[in-house]
Amino acid sequence: MKLKKHPLIFLSSLILLVFLSFNFALLTGSGNLSSQEFFSLFFSLIDGTASPLHQSLVFELRLPRALAAFAAGALLSIAGVLMQVLLRNPLADPYVLGVSGGSALAALLAMLMGFNTLWLTGSAFLGALLSIFLVFSFAHSQGCWTISRLLLTGIILASGWGALISFVLVISPPEKIHGMLFWLMGDLSYDRPLLPSYLILLFGFIFTMAISRQLNILLWGDIQAGSLGINIRRLRTYIFFISSLLTAGAITLAGSIGFVGLVIPHLVRLMIGTDHRLLIPASALMGGALLIIADTLARTMLSPQQLPVGVLTALIGVPLFLYLLKRSQ
Repeated sequence: MKLKKHPLIFLSSLILLVFLSFNFALLTGSGNLSSQEFFSLFFSLIDGTASPLHQSLVFELRLPRALAAFAAGALLSIAGVLMQVLLRNPLADPYVLGVSGGSALAALLAMLMGFNTLWLTGSAFLGALLSIFLVFSFAHSQGCWTISRLLLTGIILASGWGALISFVLVISPPEKIHGMLFWLMGDLSYDRPLLPSYLILLFGFIFTMAISRQLNILLWGDIQAGSLGINIRRLRTYIFFISSLLTAGAITLAGSIGFVGLVIPHLVRLMIGTDHRLLIPASALMGGALLIIADTLARTMLSPQQLPVGVLTALIGVPLFLYLLKRSQ
C-alpha cells in the first residue's frame, strides 16, 4: 500500500503511535507499572482510593515530562518543515540560523547566576528572541532579502554564540557544569511551565496550516509563485518568524535537542509527499511521539542515572538519516 495515496491511514497510524508512546512513557520507569495497575489508577481516582505513590508517579512525574517531550518534538518538527521550505534545502534544521545559540547562552548565564527554573525559562526565551532579531536585522540590511544572505548571517551569528557559550563553560564553577551540559544536550528532567509552549504550538500549527497552500506553491519557485499573486518577500518573512518562534519555544522547554527537526520532516516527506496540508500535522505527530520514546529510554536505559535526551535523538537520528539519504539517492 502506498502511503502517498492513503494519507488518512498514515495520519491515523501516527495518532495511534502518539497514544502508544504516552502509554510507554507512563508505564515505564524505575518503578514499572503493569497495565492493570495503570488503568485501575484512573478508576480509583473517582472513588478516592488511588495509591498516593502511583498517583504521584504518573501524574506528577511522568505525565508532565511526556507532555513536555511531545510539545518539544512537535515544535521542532514543524519548525524544521518551515526552515526547509525557507532555505529550499531538505537538510536544513531549526537551529541553522543561530536561534538555539542565543537561547543557550542566555540559559547558561541564568544558571551561572543561580536563577530558578522560571528565570531560566524566561532567559532562554529572551535569548532566542534576541537571536531572531539580530538575524533578521542583519539579513535585511538596506532592504536586501536573499536566502544566501539569511543563511550566512545565521551561520556567523551561531558561531559567535558558540564562542560565548564555550567561554561561559570555561569560567563556570565545576558544580554547575553538569547541569549546563545536560541543558545543552537536551534535558526534560526539570519542572517547566507547559502552557506557554503549547500556546506557541497551537498558534504555529494554525498559522502554518493557513499558509500550507502557499508553501506548496513556493516549492515551484519564486517566478511561478509570484505569477500566482503570492507576495514572496512577505511569505518568507512570515516563515522565518514563525519557524524561529517555534524553535524558541522548543529550546525554552527542553534545551537544544538535535536531529528531530531535521530527520522527521525528511522522513515524513518521503512517506507521504510534499503536500504541506499533510506534511505539517504528520511531522508534528511523529516528532512528538519520537521525542516521548527517546526521553523515556533516556531516563530508563541506565537507571537510576539519566541521559540527556539529545544523546538518544542523535543515536536514533544519525543512522536513520544516513539510511534516508542513501535511499533518496
